[in-house]
Formats: sequence, C-alpha cells, structure tokens
Amino acid sequence: MAEETKVARASAKTRLRRRLRFLRTRARELKMIAKALVSTKHPILVHIIPMRQCNLACTYCNEFDDFSNPVPLEEMKKRLDSLADMGTSIITISGGEPLMHPELDEVIRHMRRRGMIAGLITNGFYLNKERIERLNEAGLEHLQISIDNVVPDEVSKKSLKTLDGRLVMLSQYAVFQVNINSVLGSGVKDPEDALKIAHRAVELGFTSTVGIIHDNNGQLRPLGAHEQEIFEEVMELGKRSFSRFNEFQHSVARGKEHNWRCRSGSRYLYICEDGLVHWCSQQRGYPGIPLAQYTPEMRHREYSTKKFCAPRCTVSCVQQVGILDNWRDPQNLKPMPMTPPAPQAELVQIGQVRGDS
Repeated sequence: MAEETKVARASAKTRLRRRLRFLRTRARELKMIAKALVSTKHPILVHIIPMRQCNLACTYCNEFDDFSNPVPLEEMKKRLDSLADMGTSIITISGGEPLMHPELDEVIRHMRRRGMIAGLITNGFYLNKERIERLNEAGLEHLQISIDNVVPDEVSKKSLKTLDGRLVMLSQYAVFQVNINSVLGSGVKDPEDALKIAHRAVELGFTSTVGIIHDNNGQLRPLGAHEQEIFEEVMELGKRSFSRFNEFQHSVARGKEHNWRCRSGSRYLYICEDGLVHWCSQQRGYPGIPLAQYTPEMRHREYSTKKFCAPRCTVSCVQQVGILDNWRDPQNLKPMPMTPPAPQAELVQIGQVRGDS
C-alpha cells in the first residue's frame, strides 16, 4: 500500500510542544509510582466509560452497543470528582467509542483540572487535524489505538489501510503520546499483520504494544508457535514503551497461568456508563456498586480479595497496575456480595410539644 510508506514530519513548534508535554507527563508518572509505593489506599488507574455506543461492530468485542446515549457532562464531572477525591492518579477514557461523546474535550479538561493524568482509547475513525488539535488543547496526555489487521475484514474494520492516514495526522499534529496496539490470537487471520502494524507505528514515531485477544470472558487462549515468534518480535519493538514491564504477556502467549495479585476493585476500577464500579471490562457485574457509594472499606476489601479469574487473565492494564503491589499484602479474602451503605436519615428537629392544659 502506497499510504503505508508516507511519513510526515511535525513542525518545530509541534515537536517542542510534544517534548514539553512528554516531560511533564513523565514527571507526573514518576510521582504516581512513588505515591503508589508509599500508600495502597487510593486507585492508581481507572477506566471510565462516557459512552457505550460505538460506530463499529467488531465481532470479538463485548464492550459496545449501537443505541446508548452519552453520559451527561455534569454527571461525568461528578464521577470524576469522586475519583479525584479518592486520590486516583490516572484516568483512561474508553467505550464504546468515546470520541462520539459531544463534550469529551470538557471531560478531559476536568480530569486535568483535578490533577489526574488523562488517557484515551479510541478506534481512531473520528480523528482529523481539527479533532487532534482540540485534544491537544484539552490537555490529553496519552492516546491508544488498537489496530487489528492490515486490510479490513468481516471481523474488524480497524485496519492499517483504513487508519493509516489518521496515523500520519497524529504524527504531524499530536502533542500527546500515541501508542499503537496490534493484536494476536483468536479471530486474527494473518498474524504477520501484527508485525507490519508494529513496524508502521515505530516508523511514525509512536510506541508499539501487542495484545492477545481474549475470549468472551477475558480469559486467555494460547498462541500457536508462529504467533509466538511474531509476538516476541513485536514485544522487542515495544521496548521503549511500558510494554517492557509486560512480562505476564509472555505467560499469556504460551497459555500458562500467571501468578499475580489482581487488585481490581481497589487499585484499578472500571466505571461503566451507569456509574457502577466493576472489577474490569471482562468481569462486569461485580461488585456493581454505584461509584458515589463505593467506600474506602470496600476498596480495602477488594485489595485483599483473591480473584478467581486472575491466573488466566489477559487484561493487560489491570496486570500492569498489579505490578506495583505484587510484592506485598497477600490476598486471603474471597469475593462476596456487597451492599451499598444505607443513606443516612436526615435529622429533623422536633419542636417543643405543648400538652393540653
């Protein structure tokens, strides 16, 4: 494809802005790590869904619909305020397709005003120069696009062919960090596509990671021998990104259970469009408590709860968060139903009653 060979250079001003934002974000990330090592009482990473609707319908995905309305801006701000008050370090906006939310820029601005690192996961189809500049101005710090194949097929339209022009625009105009995630596993027809996508990402100056497509329960399916070879090549290309900490992915690729302590429900939270707290995108339904009623005691209990799905989990962001606590605090509790605290009854002042004389 001729498009794939195009590389556009950003202006000197954009390169300077990009460098400055990178340095500021990296300083905040180091502060985030130090804070996480000192205290276990706050969430490190939260995924929040402002919109479940998506413009695509990838057959392997269980995280979208084609009818939901966006969460109103004021409600999103309330949820972000609750998370900021908990001490949350990073928020990643996901979906559905979050770029379909009409007030996404203000959502990002509010995250930044509350001192949280702002990330976004998108399929990229709504990106253009004007949209990228708006994300720059809103203060976005990280953006990730997952590309499934080189040429679109019946499984996924998120292909290098359809998205390459938008990747070029990101390389020209984005001042935030961009990561391109390629995929291997169930539903991927040609595993060589992952390597082509990773090389293109690096060529454009982005970081590159590789994910392994999970089953409908977020559980692993081992890669074949050729897929494992490609996986190792892509991981090597991604050494300059946070993928260098993804050692658990090597176990996933081989279909081996991974020994780790999942801190979902505590250090990692997944907030759905209804404002409920879940373990993660693949274990929606538990604990299912409204964010406004999710107490520090509940977070503390989930921190010490052993997750039945952890050994065969493929949800990499939760595993990355777990790295900061894997060395301490064994988990010895079992999941149990949670009940939101009863609202405190309003006190009513009763006036003096005068008896009959």
